[in-house]
Amino acid sequence: MTNDNQLNVSKSEILFLYESTYSIPNGDPFTGEQRYDDETKKILVSDVRIKRFIRDYFFEKGDDIYVINDRGSIEEGAKGSGAARRMGSLKKKYEKDPTVLGGSKKGGLDALKVMQKCIDVRLFGGISTEEGDAVNLTGPVQFALLNPSLNAVDLRIHQNTSVFSSSEEKTRGAIGTTTVVPYAVNQIHGWINPYSARYTNLQEEDITEMFKALWHSVNNINTRSKSNQNSLLLLQIVYSQPTKKLYGIDRMITLQSDKQGEQIRSSDDYKLDLTKLKQAIETDNVTKINFYTEHKGLKEELEKLEKFSLMEIA
Repeated sequence: MTNDNQLNVSKSEILFLYESTYSIPNGDPFTGEQRYDDETKKILVSDVRIKRFIRDYFFEKGDDIYVINDRGSIEEGAKGSGAARRMGSLKKKYEKDPTVLGGSKKGGLDALKVMQKCIDVRLFGGISTEEGDAVNLTGPVQFALLNPSLNAVDLRIHQNTSVFSSSEEKTRGAIGTTTVVPYAVNQIHGWINPYSARYTNLQEEDITEMFKALWHSVNNINTRSKSNQNSLLLLQIVYSQPTKKLYGIDRMITLQSDKQGEQIRSSDDYKLDLTKLKQAIETDNVTKINFYTEHKGLKEELEKLEKFSLMEIA
């Protein structure tokens, strides 16, 4: 059994809050409509959307990532599945790197070591179907499958026109209808498993880079459906031992608003209530809470609290 002192990273949970204004935080790929819980009226953001934010940031930054939708990162003429072609491209890049030697074939490259060169593999895991050298890594960093917003939302119908003709026979542009989210505070819940981190070789500096990627990617994305979004608060609740856990960490932040019968439309309409979280962390199970926010009032409040430590996100 592995000694816990030999683990690369600490067990922790993540809460990331960001706001969306008249946008589509996470459209369904089949309909394009915002993912939505009709019963609670809360919008939903998937784990895949969050990982996409992070991978896009690393890609633009020039870091190696494994799961990528860019033909320029695949060797020209490569055959096989996407994973096989990506592996081939990475092996060509690192063919003279002695740290990745030791594959199944004499003088070959080790698929696991090659994959570990990619920061998204170290974070989220990955698979390789290399013959005689297959790899299947569970990612130490995971996010909830679907993450509900903190506030209830009435979606708004939005119509738009296109200047392109809808068909060869028709000369006028097409008219489209979709639903947008007027305002939502999206809360993303995640966790980091130190035992899985041993196999992907995840390091603390990778986690720091992931937090930077998440914060800045949400702030700077410029697609039509995602551009009007802002990061609000990032929390990492660090546990004292890899087996410790607080129950219901994703239900410990609420919105307090004086608006009666009206929906919130900006951060001026509410305050974040962290009372339950502050009470829950008063235990030896939690060593510290790393946080980051650019909200002046919230930052000043959290800096005064015991166990809270401001992260560096540059």
